[in-house]
Amino acid sequence: MIRHNLLLMRGEPGPLVSRMILPLAFLALLRPLYAAAQGEAAGTEQAVVGTLVTFSLLALGISGSAILTERLGRTWDRLRGTALRPAEILVGKAVPVFAAMLAQQLLVIGFGVWVLGLRVPHPPLLLGVLLCWSCTLLALGALLGVLVRGMGELSAAYDIGGMLLSSLGGALVPLGALPHWVAAVAPVSPGYWAVHGLRAALAGDAATVAEVCGVLLVVALACGALAVGRLKGRSGRLVAL
Repeated sequence: MIRHNLLLMRGEPGPLVSRMILPLAFLALLRPLYAAAQGEAAGTEQAVVGTLVTFSLLALGISGSAILTERLGRTWDRLRGTALRPAEILVGKAVPVFAAMLAQQLLVIGFGVWVLGLRVPHPPLLLGVLLCWSCTLLALGALLGVLVRGMGELSAAYDIGGMLLSSLGGALVPLGALPHWVAAVAPVSPGYWAVHGLRAALAGDAATVAEVCGVLLVVALACGALAVGRLKGRSGRLVAL
């Protein structure tokens, strides 16, 4: 299943390639603005964190389309008819998507370090946040993939939802510069916790990183449970979508 889904991603590389290249171009253009407003170090951190969270949310389509393409291509029923258990099918779809999402984030961090001079004094903390954030994105995308009815709905969901969640979380504009009510409701956005955790990881705040990772994993488990509940019938087999 993992090999099959890797072949599917390789056969349609456009969405994945765009999600890898666009963040780097956006980051290179955005960083001078933040550096002028906040200073070199703080501006670079804001640009990298904001770009990473925003474009990783926009990459929800990679996760959602892994299921939706099977539904639209009428191959979902074939998977249901195989001897594979639901857990095996879901894991086979999840592993390549998780790897793609994590690679996108590591690429942004690497560009920030090697090109823009971002300092990462505590790599294990940063990696922990990235792994938990990738789990959250994977579960959110899977939930979208089982709920929407077509590529148009999926595109609208991750475009609108991604920009809304990242903006609400303070990714592109610091919460201190936004209206007070935005800061009050920001914690409902997973993007807020991703931004909060990434900044804490860069600052070496292990306690905050642990709290953020816990919240992100709870969100991932909740969304994953909803997606699995939609996929599995009472018999434990995958249902028609």
